[in-house]
Amino acid sequence: MPLQLSSLSQDRLLYSRAYWVTKTIIAWNVDVVEGSCYLYASKVAALSVTDNGIQGHDLEIKLEEDRSGLHPYVIEKFPHIRDYKAFKLPPVLDAKNLVKCQLAVAEFNSQGKCRNATGLQLPGVLDELFSYDGPLGAFYSAEAVSLCLWAPTAQAVYAHIYKDPVGGSPLEIIPLEETNGVWSTKGPKSWEGCYYMYEVSVYHPSTLHIEKCYANDPYARGLSADGKRTLFVNLHADDLKPEGWNELADMKSDILSFSDISIYELHIRDFSANDDTVNADFRGGYMAFTLKDSAGVLHLKKLSKAGITHVHLLPTFQFAAVDDEKENWKYVDSKILEKLPPDSAEQQEKITAIQDDDAYNWGYNPVLWGVPKGSYSSDPNGPCRIVEFRKMIQALTHIGLRVVLDVVYNHLHANGPFDKDSVLDKIVPGYYLRRNTDGFIENSTCVNNTASEHYMVERLIVDDLLSWAINYKVDGFRFDLMGHIMKRTMVKAKDALCSLTKERDGVDGSRIYIYGEGWDFGEVAKNGRGINASQFNICGTGIGSFNDRIRDAMLGGSPFGPPLQQGFVTGLLLEPNGHDHGTKDVEKAMLASAKDHIQVGLAANLRDFVLTDFEGKERKGSEVLCYGGTPVGYALCPTETVNYVSAHDNETLFDIISLKTPVGISVEDRCRMNHFATSIIALTQGIPFFHAGDEMLRSKSLDRDSYNSGDWFNRLDFTYNSNNWGVGLPPKQKNENSWPLIQPRLADPSFKPQRSHILAAVENFTDVLRIRYSSPLFRLRTANTIQLPFVTLRTHHSEAEDQRLLPPVSFSLFKNGSIERNEYGSTTPVHQVSLASL
Repeated sequence: MPLQLSSLSQDRLLYSRAYWVTKTIIAWNVDVVEGSCYLYASKVAALSVTDNGIQGHDLEIKLEEDRSGLHPYVIEKFPHIRDYKAFKLPPVLDAKNLVKCQLAVAEFNSQGKCRNATGLQLPGVLDELFSYDGPLGAFYSAEAVSLCLWAPTAQAVYAHIYKDPVGGSPLEIIPLEETNGVWSTKGPKSWEGCYYMYEVSVYHPSTLHIEKCYANDPYARGLSADGKRTLFVNLHADDLKPEGWNELADMKSDILSFSDISIYELHIRDFSANDDTVNADFRGGYMAFTLKDSAGVLHLKKLSKAGITHVHLLPTFQFAAVDDEKENWKYVDSKILEKLPPDSAEQQEKITAIQDDDAYNWGYNPVLWGVPKGSYSSDPNGPCRIVEFRKMIQALTHIGLRVVLDVVYNHLHANGPFDKDSVLDKIVPGYYLRRNTDGFIENSTCVNNTASEHYMVERLIVDDLLSWAINYKVDGFRFDLMGHIMKRTMVKAKDALCSLTKERDGVDGSRIYIYGEGWDFGEVAKNGRGINASQFNICGTGIGSFNDRIRDAMLGGSPFGPPLQQGFVTGLLLEPNGHDHGTKDVEKAMLASAKDHIQVGLAANLRDFVLTDFEGKERKGSEVLCYGGTPVGYALCPTETVNYVSAHDNETLFDIISLKTPVGISVEDRCRMNHFATSIIALTQGIPFFHAGDEMLRSKSLDRDSYNSGDWFNRLDFTYNSNNWGVGLPPKQKNENSWPLIQPRLADPSFKPQRSHILAAVENFTDVLRIRYSSPLFRLRTANTIQLPFVTLRTHHSEAEDQRLLPPVSFSLFKNGSIERNEYGSTTPVHQVSLASL
């Protein structure tokens, strides 16, 4: 039909406000009364909006509105477009080839005047036509190497094979052949040990052009430095396995129940970057964990002996913002920094001047999920990072510690066809990243949200977890911003991991624990993109989530509230700091409410746990309210709750105590509060979680967000000589608003703990851990046993032993600061520890 255009511009095609949701249905939020709608396609991306209409199309198809609306399963998959109109496509349409084109829809009035035009979002139709469960990545046989890549919208795919990790011309450029959206080829065994990149010709909605994208394999298992190329590497090769690797599963410490877990959160670089007892070549890397008697390893052995079962490592996959090549790192001379005043701004000036070129970052900026980070290895090229990562896992296993990996599947660092760190958005543009109703990428996580509601995104996540579990024998996964991932994905991941066996896979998947941040915000809030893995949705699955209720009740307020707002541990009512909390009656009510929140937390934050609240009324955990009416209790079993008072985010425990308590109290009192807080967490039902250094009064000089603050502000001292307090004002970008509060505290020498305080803190922490593991009553396995005053538990001595009624255990705190544990009928203490600083 002849097309006339009103004042529409070419920019309209940068938007993708229509959704191709099934092979025969397009959803679009337009009202067509007497007009019409058309679909346009151009294989060479020549669509344009001009004064004469939409030009450059190879195909024009009239759409018919389906008055019955969108099908329920479409609404279930895409709840945010439930009110959109449904437009029918002809059933004989060659949809599999059309998705390779630039696509647009346009709406016309009865006079043929174009009123609206927009691009399309394709994940719905791609999932319907191209969902795939076959092999992906590189596969190795005795004679050949095979490549498989899922790229249904690509027009052509080539593999560039290189001999070296960087530079030089390709040894060969191999075209891949497509079968139903999967591109594949087979090459000689000599490819193994070489490198490759994909060249993908594909329409990219961000540029409105067919782009030639160069990308790593999404299923890469090895890389060159900084992810310039993908390494052909067979993880099953014997020469990549440390001695005894195949038997490592049999050496894992016994975990009879997830209730026996306690977690210690640690950053790989923090562990050894400043440890002079570590060989300089190993500092800040994987190999530092393999030493027998470094200060850090001796500390981990101490924690393991006291009861810590799992070390949670901050991101260890290939992430951006830290160069893999050590010779490119920039440094600040620590001797210069040490001479500066404790409240000076000079330290942060020098650190931030190089912060994007030094060796430090937390790593929450993923590039490729399935490969160990190169900067932590001795050589970022070749298989070195793989071997050293395995040696780290093996070394931690040998000292009785299981390993949790911090996984960041909720977002990616980069997008688009040109960014060197973009991968998935080059392979299938517009699919892996979640987009808003205008077609632009959602950024509520921070940047480039991923879309696990799409089948092949979910599959990639599950496959990646299985690779880490099988190929690196890790024991758990902590999901960053888990609430941005769909519940279905999390349950599928849990089931897949649980199905692993030592006989078939070399690991016992039933002992792999997963947990994460169940925060409910952004576009996924209130199931906006499907049922997400939020705190309230995830209960009943056995997957853990962080309990922010007990954290906020203990510390006061929230990390986003007034910095001086106090809580149960930090002096609310009893040690006023001058902050206006309201009247005394208001403070009493706040304190009483905080105690209820803590009581629910002590009972694993169970939804149905019944307590007597501060008003003398019996309430369930779900009936105790906070945060504008949000229930405190939400878990259905103890191991669905991860109790914590501090983590890598926000200030350290000692720092937040030092900020919220009155300026005039003694450092001894602050140390007692620190210990009081960690003791509450250690003695809760559920899973206790500790930030590395909480047990050593760790300070980051009051930095509230040290993700890029360098080794200087993140230092850990396992010789116990310093807790890192007073090393300068924290970096301006995240902390400047609080500098007036921070500066006088850093300047006051009475705030800084001495070595004796640190030693006492470590001793007291390990003592309380021993109490936790002295009786199974601190590690109850079911909601019913937590609620009942007497419980029946199986003993730990033998599976063949009958269940028996355990005698009640009491703990008494005496004026001299000791705690005694007594079993019923005993006249002498079974276990006594000194808690003088409590």
